[in-house]
Amino acid sequence: MTRRIGPLSARAVVAALAAASALLAAGAAQAVVRAAAPAKYAKHEDAAAVLTKAGVTWTSSGKCSDRSRKTCTSFTGINKASVDGVIAFKKASGCKVVITGGTEAGHSPGTYSHSNGYKTDISTKVACVNTYIKGKLAKAGKRSDGAALYKSAAGNVYANEGSHWDITHYNGKV
Repeated sequence: MTRRIGPLSARAVVAALAAASALLAAGAAQAVVRAAAPAKYAKHEDAAAVLTKAGVTWTSSGKCSDRSRKTCTSFTGINKASVDGVIAFKKASGCKVVITGGTEAGHSPGTYSHSNGYKTDISTKVACVNTYIKGKLAKAGKRSDGAALYKSAAGNVYANEGSHWDITHYNGKV
């Protein structure tokens, strides 16, 4: 004898639950969560226009923006969050910000690297920048090369490399 639960029999309920469990398990296997690739500026000119509008300037020793030349400063392939982070830094600090490095060749490789769009370099020649970073961000020790590290509340890391701050932007905040 099959026991009835409301309008359904116990067997029907068990069968429905088994089918639902199988579907959920199959869906879970297919729904492997992957981090989305960061949004990027495909062209130097597009990122440069956004930076210019925000009052951020840049310089390059080669007076160029060719990503393949290490004497250039390029924004080709830079993460939008990195551009947003530089702009947020400018607004929060009230400082003049001069970018000296972007996605061009000649930087160290790695996941969170210049070439992957996560880093910018900003000049240390602007005293206001140095004062803001050292006064408002948390000291975070030293990097293996001896560069002093500072970390923002948002998790971005600022490394003093002498002529510039090497910033790793994990998000578009300060």
